Amino acid sequence: MKKFQKLFKELKKLNLPINQFSVFAGASLAILKIRESGDIDIIVKEELWKKLSKKYKIQKRGLSECIDIKDIEIWHDLLPLSKDVDKYINNSNIIDKIPFIKLKYTLQWKIAYNREKDQNDIKLIKDYLKKKKC
Repeated sequence: MKKFQKLFKELKKLNLPINQFSVFAGASLAILKIRESGDIDIIVKEELWKKLSKKYKIQKRGLSECIDIKDIEIWHDLLPLSKDVDKYINNSNIIDKIPFIKLKYTLQWKIAYNREKDQNDIKLIKDYLKKKKC
């Protein structure tokens, strides 16, 4: 958990506008103590992507583009749900002054992507949501 806290300090140092990005994927599970995460993935709005792409090197990852800053991965899209990026960011939960995609949206993304590693996360998220309703 110490590494995770260190990563959040690094993310805060980037001083990104809070209404232009949101944390998603494993880090959104880690902040809720659902499971550990070794990196932070964030999705950014188009305006911020353009600004960051002038400062940092863009890398191709499959069909997506990403900027790596240490263990922080900044994504241009959220395949296969890219049309909803602004909705996800605009409806984020703020935890410790950092926006996080709502767990229900993380679940939608994990189900849509449905990689082998996502299948375990899907189960963990569903279990967490069931417990929270009790």
